[in-house]
Formats: sequence, C-alpha cells, structure tokens
Amino acid sequence: MKISEKISNRNSSRPFYTFEFFPPRTDQGYENLVSRISRLSALNPLAISVTWGAGGTTKERSLDLAGLTQKEYEIDTVLHLTCTNMEKGLVDDALRNAKARGIRNILALRGGNDLTDPPRGKEEWIPIDPRFTRALDLVSYIRNSSEFSSDFCIGVAAYPDGHPDSNESDDIQIGHLKAKVDAGADFVVTQLFYDVDRFLGWLKKVRAQGISVPIIPGIMPIQTYSSFLRLTKLCGTQVPSSVMTALSPISHDDQLIKEYGVALAIEMIRRITTEGDIPGVHFCTLNLEKSVQRVLESLQWAGVSAPAQNKLIAETTGTTAQATQNIDGSDLLVTASTATNSATLVLSHAPTTEGEAGRGELNNAATWDEFPNGRFGDYKSPAYGSQDHWGGSGVPRTEDVERWGHPKTLADLTQMFLGYLHSKIATTPFSPMPLSPESLTILPYLEKLTHRNWWTVGSQPAVDGASSADEVFGWGPRAGYVFQKGFVEFFCGKDEIDEIEKRVVERGRGWVHWFAANHEGECRTNVPEDGRNAVTWGVFPGQEIAQTTIIEAESFLSWKEEAFSIWSDWASFYRPGSEVRLLLESVRDERWLVSIVHHDYRDPQALWMFLFDEGVINT
Repeated sequence: MKISEKISNRNSSRPFYTFEFFPPRTDQGYENLVSRISRLSALNPLAISVTWGAGGTTKERSLDLAGLTQKEYEIDTVLHLTCTNMEKGLVDDALRNAKARGIRNILALRGGNDLTDPPRGKEEWIPIDPRFTRALDLVSYIRNSSEFSSDFCIGVAAYPDGHPDSNESDDIQIGHLKAKVDAGADFVVTQLFYDVDRFLGWLKKVRAQGISVPIIPGIMPIQTYSSFLRLTKLCGTQVPSSVMTALSPISHDDQLIKEYGVALAIEMIRRITTEGDIPGVHFCTLNLEKSVQRVLESLQWAGVSAPAQNKLIAETTGTTAQATQNIDGSDLLVTASTATNSATLVLSHAPTTEGEAGRGELNNAATWDEFPNGRFGDYKSPAYGSQDHWGGSGVPRTEDVERWGHPKTLADLTQMFLGYLHSKIATTPFSPMPLSPESLTILPYLEKLTHRNWWTVGSQPAVDGASSADEVFGWGPRAGYVFQKGFVEFFCGKDEIDEIEKRVVERGRGWVHWFAANHEGECRTNVPEDGRNAVTWGVFPGQEIAQTTIIEAESFLSWKEEAFSIWSDWASFYRPGSEVRLLLESVRDERWLVSIVHHDYRDPQALWMFLFDEGVINT
C-alpha cells in the first residue's frame, strides 16, 4: 500500500514510525538482518525503508531485501533510489524490478548532493544518464511516466540543518524542497538531526512556503560515540552544546552512551510530536534493534504490553467456573488452567532465533552485536560495514579534497599521510576522523612505515586487560576489561608483497597472520580457510565475552573492495587524464592492501619487532 494512503487513512492519535535498514555487505550479515527485521516487524511499523548505494552499488541486495520485506513479511516497504552516477537504463530497471516485487513506495534521492549544484568535480562531473542530474529530475520522471506514475508513492529528502554540501540559505534550500513536492512528491523524510528547536523553526518555514505533505523526521538514537561523531560530521549535523556536554564525560562508556542515546531520542520525539505538525517519525536503525525497541517501549507506542506481573497459582475450591472467576479476577492469583493456557499462547508466538549468530543464554541474537567497535566488527552482524545512513559510500567532500593537497607524485601522497599522523590535517580519504589517542601510542611505528611509502590506513596497539573505563583503550560497559592484538593495515607496492610474505614465513613463528589483496582480486594469506582472528574483545559482568573486532577472509575482502573504491572516488574529483587523476588511478591499480595481525597481545612490542629488523623504537 502507498505510504501517503496509509497516513491519510490512519485513525490513531498515536504517531506512526518507520524503520530504515541498509543491505549488509556479507551473506551472513544479510541472513541475520532478515531475522532482525522479523523481530522488529512485531512492533508494527507503518513501513520500513531499504537504502540504495550511490550509483547503484547495492542494487541487487537492496532490491532483494526490499522485495523480501514487502512480499514475505507483508510490510509496506520504501525503496530508496539514487539517480545520479547511474548507468543509462538502470533507473528504469530498478523501478520495473520494484514494481514486480510489489513495492509501491520510492524515496527519490540524488545520491550525494540533492540540490542543484553538481557533486564531486563540479564542472568535471557528467551524469552517466543525462536525464538525471538531481532528485527533482527523478521525481518528475516517475510522476510523468505512463509506465510508473500510478504505481508509486514518492518521498523526497529534506535537510533541517542545511545540506552538508551547500552554503545556501534555509529559504533557498526549502525552495528546492518545494520544487520536488510541486513535481509530485507525496511525503518528506528528513536527514537526522539533534537540535529540536532548530527543527521546529525549520518546520514553520517549510509550512509557510506552502508545503503541506507529511514531513517525517529522521531520528537516529546514538549507538556509540565514534559512530555519532562520524555520522554527524558526514551529514553536517548541528549538534547542540547541551548534547556534547552530556556526552563528553561518558564518551568512553559505550553502555552509558547507548542509554543516553535512548533517553535523548525519547525526549526529542516527545517534543517534535507535541510541538510540531508531525504525524510520525523515521528511525535510522543502523541495522541495530535494541535502542529503537527501547525507545518505542518507553513511549508506549509499540503495542507492547506492560511487563507481566508474577502471580501465584492458587488451589481451586468449589466449581471450576466459580474458582476461575474469583481467582483470575485477582492481581496476585491465577488458576492452574489459566496459567497453562497463557504460557502455551506466549511460547507459541515467541520468535525463534535458532541458528542465528550470537545466540546464547546471556548474549542472544537481539543484542550480540550492540557494541560495534572498529572497522571490521563481525562480518556476521547485520550492522557490519555501515556507512552513511542513506547508503552513501562516505565519498569525500570538496573541502576535504582541498586539504589533501592535490597530489601528483607518490612522494606527495606520503607527505599527506605523514601530515595526518602529525595532525597537520584532520582526515584522509581512509580516515574520516583525527588520529585516535590509542594510535598516538604507536605513532613512531606508523611514521616509520609511512616513510617506507607503506601508507597506513588502520592500526591498533596490543592491550592486555585494560580497564573498560580507560580513557584511551576502554570501550563497552564499566567494570570490565578489554584486550586487543596489535595489527596494522597499509598500502604498499607489489614487489614488497613478496618481502612481507617471506618475513611471515621466516620470522612469524606462528604468531603472525596476514592478508594482502589488490584491486584486480588477487589475494594472499596464511590464514587457514574459515579461520577467524578476534583482535578486540572484552570481558564484562553478566555477559559472554564480547568480540567486537574480527578479521577473517570475508571481512577483509569486503573492506578491500571499499578501500580501492575510495581511490576511485577521490580520483573522480579531477578531470579525466589530469596528472592527479592518473596518479590516483595508478595507485588503485598497482598497490596492494595489507593487513597484519600479531597474536601476542601480552607483548606491546611484538608486532613492531616483527616488522622492523632493528628492533623497538623508543617511545
């Protein structure tokens, strides 16, 4: 059913809610997400939405997931669809596939900047399908198409904090939104935000412009401090000082961060649904479930019954009918037959999670990956490989590219990576945030590798039982201990791969595992087939051991695909044939990505003694 019809036909005073998911990168992550969606569907969302990777990079998985939720679970599904950087004909193909799967709702996105300015290389950018240069073109195309017009309800995006790639005023950006609505959009979903006062002010401006379609605010409960910083930076979100003040003292306690994220989401939703003309909210789940579930239960929106109160099974006297009437009317007593019937009913409707990763007495499938930590995480997790919340690939922004200095030689690239290590620049294409405090503890080793032209893109020091409250190494709930193996990732030349492999054989002594791969798909490793390296784990009261960073073949190869695509994305900012573009494309085509893990987590120098013949660098 179309979302616009469902909203107009609602007769409930309670606001509705929708859930957003992205297609996981791995097969097992996909399978576990399907189980997660099954559990969340019991909360009766108005609809769910499935994101679409920029340029159609997730086309098959997005369509498969959206078709599954629409047909198998009978949940009205909104398919996100980006229209730029798409091969000609791909938009029509996606719309036909959606229609065939019973999908009747499309969120029309540009795929990058949804305004009128061209993305990336500005005047260098040429749309692959020239019919689509902005979301407005996609809305107009669907609405004016005899093949698709009557089949789809169309949603569009809006940006209460302003579009991150635009310096235009609110009034001009709202004008762009009005153009999309006038072209035939039926509803609006906003980018995530945390400043409710600004949102309410923006909402008044939108209504004053004559935009009357439903506006559904995007709400993202804060999951971890690092993901919050990354996503708000990527989305250009204006975070109130009160939120940062609240987060600062608990930034190293993942459990408290998650609890604060739930409380903040509840407060925001209460305000925007009582003070604004808001019929419902849109949850950006990041493919996680517990925070969203807790928010809805606290709001008493989910149709979840109040927690069942324990009762005593009473002995019956007199007739069965009289006993049942007298006892079952009590708040404290229940008859044996009623207790049996209630238990049977509950168990028959209980969701099954057999076979799902993370199933265990204390750490079941609903919560096993609630503390993602590090790039790799667990490839079985539905949340593995999350990017931006609308399916983008984290493509750099023009202002970042300017800071990276337009390299023309390998030496220029080395200087850029060294500049990052020395905090002269805050980001690289592979590191969206400044160098972490834990990486500073191994800075001399990272510098030495970079001087070799081995450009480091990921690393961590070995840690043996640091407090989970430690300001540098800690994560997860308090009163725990965390551990990690030293590892490092870098790009190097093909000739050096042979040198590394020889060193692993001659000096690894069974302590060292490594992966290396290039853009063409060649891969070398000494990790056994189906081998899995837990490189970060924690021990906490009342929980199973949490393994938050795992490196194995599937996760490495997934990251490899992203890593080499970053070189392509960066190169796309420059004119074809230009000196910078040729360099970046040659690096993509000729270099190898290497990941090395040393398993002796009790020796903080073990990895570096293995890598450097001359021994340990004094820190």
